[in-house]
Amino acid sequence: MKNTMIVSLLLVFVLKMNAQPIEEMEYILRFGFIHGGKATVTANNDKLNKKPTIHYHLRGRTIGLVDKIYEVNDVYESWVNPQTYLPMKSVRNVKEQKYRFYDEVTYDHENDSVFSLKSGRKKVPDNVNDMVSIFFYIRQNHYFDYLLAGKNFQIPVYHGDDLFIMHLEYLGTETIDTKIGKKVCYVVSPKVPKGKLFQSSDDLKIYITKDENRLPIYAEFNLLVGSLKCELISYKINGTNQMADQ
Repeated sequence: MKNTMIVSLLLVFVLKMNAQPIEEMEYILRFGFIHGGKATVTANNDKLNKKPTIHYHLRGRTIGLVDKIYEVNDVYESWVNPQTYLPMKSVRNVKEQKYRFYDEVTYDHENDSVFSLKSGRKKVPDNVNDMVSIFFYIRQNHYFDYLLAGKNFQIPVYHGDDLFIMHLEYLGTETIDTKIGKKVCYVVSPKVPKGKLFQSSDDLKIYITKDENRLPIYAEFNLLVGSLKCELISYKINGTNQMADQ
């Protein structure tokens, strides 16, 4: 079950340029009418090897009946350079039934390489990202505005001890019903290689509110194992709910 990876595509669109307040978002995951899981992400200032970073912590877990059938409790973390918005370190800690996977990756952007605890050092393309840092990188480098202008982008991503190229495409606007009323949203499609997670490269749509907040409020995924819907249910800054004011 790879819910946390795909939810990470959705969450970090919302994070601000600096993470001085502690931000927290929570999403409900649904397979059809079944509430199958929750995902939460937090962002705050931190230090890594005495250097300032922005630390993202993403946790995805199953709930209810799905948890009894197939228990998942996955954690992804990323420490990002606040000047370049590129990852300095990432952690993937996967617990799915009896399956366990743990890896730490450090990023050497000066030499275009990464070091994985699982597989050692590897050469990678310039400005490589991890799955949690990528949309923060896009947002802070003004790529999102270029995307809305019709320009598509290709960005290298290192995930699961593997490298792939993510393509981003803007599909237009759409009005949808949400927990905070009808919202006009930008619709963005991040595309990953066919067969890694989706039935085709066009099976992911993310809905981002067309306002100054640009909240990633809803997403639809057509997975190899079925259809998944993801909806924002809570957005807090320093513990205070922000959704009532949207």
